[in-house]
Amino acid sequence: MLTRPPPSPESPLVIIVDDDPAVRGALAFALELDGFQVDAFGTGEELLSRELPDHDTCLVLDERLPGIGGLEALARLRGRAVGLPALLITSNPKAATRRAAAAAGVLIVEKPLICDELTGSIRAALRP
Repeated sequence: MLTRPPPSPESPLVIIVDDDPAVRGALAFALELDGFQVDAFGTGEELLSRELPDHDTCLVLDERLPGIGGLEALARLRGRAVGLPALLITSNPKAATRRAAAAAGVLIVEKPLICDELTGSIRAALRP
């Protein structure tokens, strides 16, 4: 069996916000295998209540969350001068969602997620 070393403290952090525990767990597992540190939250409100690092971190936000959705959570973070790179995950995004994401400078990664696509998008978002 091929094993990978666990993420190091110097590894970038990915913060996942998704209300589906199975999706959160699967994404966290896959991203940790790819060498990222991972923190995961079930709601936008939970994300907003936390202190966030100011570098080496990428947000992965589900758009369709109960309460505050991914784009709204990101807008509130930007209002607090949190400039972390972010990706929006959603299925079948409407034109209005695509426009709002583009205006916010957020790439949409569509569900169902293909981990290589998500990992590549995260690595690209973390590049200076």
